[in-house]
Amino acid sequence: MVRGGGEGLSDPTAIPPEDADLPEAEGPERRCIATGAVRPKTELIRFVVGPDGEVVPDLAERLPGRGLWVSAEREALRQAQAKGLFAKAARQSVRAPDDLVDRIEALLHRSCIDLIGMARRAGQAVAGYEKVHAWLAEGRAAVLLAASDGAADGRAKLAALAAAVRPVPALVEIFSADTLGMAFARDRMVHAAIARGGLAKRLAAEAARLDGIRGRADGPAGRGVVDGASGAAPAFSVQG
Repeated sequence: MVRGGGEGLSDPTAIPPEDADLPEAEGPERRCIATGAVRPKTELIRFVVGPDGEVVPDLAERLPGRGLWVSAEREALRQAQAKGLFAKAARQSVRAPDDLVDRIEALLHRSCIDLIGMARRAGQAVAGYEKVHAWLAEGRAAVLLAASDGAADGRAKLAALAAAVRPVPALVEIFSADTLGMAFARDRMVHAAIARGGLAKRLAAEAARLDGIRGRADGPAGRGVVDGASGAAPAFSVQG
């Protein structure tokens, strides 16, 4: 797994922002215009310059134009915004809105909730401690969702159960019970699980990016997306 947390912020003037693939380790990689780190695309956010000259986040990576990539970490985004790094990388005049980081956080939050809702409607999600426990025992769960304001002992029990599963599920604890309830069309939800598959992978990646934007020190490189070699189930711990 490619990690960029220890490389520090550097002068990105000479960093090419083109979307051409760099040498790949675990999927396509891009270079962050703020840190200079080469990381998997899932750990960065793509931006393009809109027709009006304003930088636009492209979370789905579908907008036309030259891609400007920034690590999904609050400090990297602040540096790119404050030091005019978008303009340097784009080689043109670019405006970055003052609330850019907040916009990205809101977009990632909405994306996570939408993905949970999609999994629920597709029959790829269950809610409630007993159902989650059963999915863990059957090896079906890829992502565990534990409400950030739920009981600590319940989260600890899930983490212990998850640690015995291979590959180890991601444990995501950044959403409140009210937020999870909204995704499951209920008032509140404390425990939920997403089945192995594409939606689970996308949710784990989006939750990692959201966690980084909210300011975790280790950012996406320390996310709870783990493989079978891990002996524990790490968790995202920022409330939301």
